[in-house]
Amino acid sequence: MSAVGLSILVILGVLVGALLFAAGMIWFERRLLAVFQERYGPNRAGPFGVLQVVADMLKIFTKENWIPPFAEKAVFVIAPSIIMITTLASFAVIPIAPAILVSDIDVGLLFFLAMSSFAVYSVALAGWASNNKYSLLGSIRAVGQMVSYEVFMGLSLMGVVLMAGSFSLQDIVTAQKGMWYVVPQFVGFVVFFIAGLAETRRIPFDLPEAESELVAGYHTEYSGFKFAMFYVGEYIGITLISMMIVTLFFGGWQGPYLPPLVWFLVKTLCFVAFFILVRSALPRPRYDQLLAFGWKLMLPLALVNLAVTGGIVLAVGR
Repeated sequence: MSAVGLSILVILGVLVGALLFAAGMIWFERRLLAVFQERYGPNRAGPFGVLQVVADMLKIFTKENWIPPFAEKAVFVIAPSIIMITTLASFAVIPIAPAILVSDIDVGLLFFLAMSSFAVYSVALAGWASNNKYSLLGSIRAVGQMVSYEVFMGLSLMGVVLMAGSFSLQDIVTAQKGMWYVVPQFVGFVVFFIAGLAETRRIPFDLPEAESELVAGYHTEYSGFKFAMFYVGEYIGITLISMMIVTLFFGGWQGPYLPPLVWFLVKTLCFVAFFILVRSALPRPRYDQLLAFGWKLMLPLALVNLAVTGGIVLAVGR
């Protein structure tokens, strides 16, 4: 097979794999939540309810693709696609295995942070274009939350960059051959994980949706295929953050005995399960508590971690 054909095969494999993994996560989350809460979960459609996701997708895709007459129609339609495009584009720089990588660019980490920043436009435009008070409040919350926690997300990763000496995710994985960065960068890992929860708007940080007070927040007016893009986009985001945690702090594909791809998927599934456990265990804070937690605790932790790491790297380098 030619180099071009192999590249196309890798791109299609990563893209389809990300979508299938996200779809499987929907079933996995329901089954795992059922175990945590001592109930059955999906168990009717197919063995162990594995076809429940297919049934849900068929239901969503066959629903009326309705656009409210009072909405800004062009922006209303475009908004859901932004989160799908930016999230899927981020998978291009993740080294899933030594030979499974779409693009090994020197600034792969910066590319990931840039794509996560673009995602805020999706929820902001969706809330504004819906011309609905609940949607607008949800989008305002989402913008404040995502912009705030992106600051700490970026700072939490600078310690990893200092230790690896590169923004390339491939180089960062290779640099962890002797020791995973979760050991020296444990504070950075904790800050990044919490920021990842806020970026994906997952419980307990689901204030932009908050059904008890905002109905469904920024996607209140969405239905059919456009709602499906928001719905699946959330799970793709969880998959992306889990893969980034594995890549940056847990040695990526590295591990004994098993093939690199298996190691990467096993580690990713562990963090996906932890995301689900957090959802089932923690309550939703108030919005002011959420922002205060970020600026008063996460920011100082990220700055201290960066300063200490920089000092150690400088001293060892000398």
